[in-house]
Amino acid sequence: RPTSGTVTYPSLGSIVAHKRGAVAEGVPAYVVLGYPNIVRGPGFLGPEAGFIYTTDLKSGPAGLARPKWLSSFRNSRRQELLEKVRKGGERRFSKDGKFAEYDAALQESIRLSGPGFMKTFKLESEPAGLRNSYGSEFGQRCLLARRLFQSGVRFVEVSYSDNFKNGTGWDTHNEGQLKQHLLIQDLDDALSSLILDLNNHNLLEKTVILINSEFGRPGGFDSGGGRGHQSKCFTNVIAGGGLNHRGAYGVSNEVSEKIVENPVSAPDF
Repeated sequence: RPTSGTVTYPSLGSIVAHKRGAVAEGVPAYVVLGYPNIVRGPGFLGPEAGFIYTTDLKSGPAGLARPKWLSSFRNSRRQELLEKVRKGGERRFSKDGKFAEYDAALQESIRLSGPGFMKTFKLESEPAGLRNSYGSEFGQRCLLARRLFQSGVRFVEVSYSDNFKNGTGWDTHNEGQLKQHLLIQDLDDALSSLILDLNNHNLLEKTVILINSEFGRPGGFDSGGGRGHQSKCFTNVIAGGGLNHRGAYGVSNEVSEKIVENPVSAPDF
C-alpha cells in the first residue's frame, strides 16, 4: 500500500522478513539490489524488518564493505572501542527502545560485514560462461540473487534500472520506446539463465520468481511516439516455487485494454 497520511506501510519484502526471517543464520532476511526508497522499506514494522542494499555490484552492500584504506587491525581496534561505548550506553539507556533498536542494527551490521556473508558478493568466483549467459548489469544482479538465496536470504528484490540502454528504462515514453527491444532481450537473457541456474542448484522448486510492475502499456502509441500508462489490464509473471499451473491465467480483449475473463486483483495476487 502507498504511504498515506502519517502511516507508512511495509513493503512485501519487509512483511516476509518480519514474518519468516532469514533461512539461515548470519545473513539478512531481505536484500534490495537497486536504489533504496521508502516503498521498499519496513514502514511501521520497524528497522528489524528492513533491508540491506547495493547499487554497485563491485562495491558490495552499502555501509558494510570495509574501505580499502582501513586495515583489519585498525578495524578491530575500532570495534573494541565501540564495544566499550556500547556497554556504557546499554547501562544508561536500558529502558530506551530506540537505543535497543540502534544496538541491534549495529550488531547485525558488524556481523554481516564479516567474510562469511561478504563472499556472497564475489561474482568473479562464478564460471565465466555462466556470468556471460546472464548478460548485462541486470543479469549480474539476478546471478547475485541466486547466490543470496544459496546463502540463506529469504527475499531478494532485483531492480531493473538500466536506463542507459534507451535513456528511460521501462518508463518508455517518447523516444524511449524505440529501443524497448533491447530491454526485452536483456530481461529474457537474465530470466532464462536464472531459472536454469536455480534448477541446476536444486533451488527452483523452493524459490518463487515474480516479475512485477505497477501498470501496463496500451497497445497504441501516443502523440510523443511512446506508450502511456494502463492500470486496468496488465500482466505479471510467476515461476518456480513448486507451482503447478503452467501458461497464462486470465484473458484480455484483443488490444489488452480490459480484462474479459478471470481478473486477478492486487490482494488476490
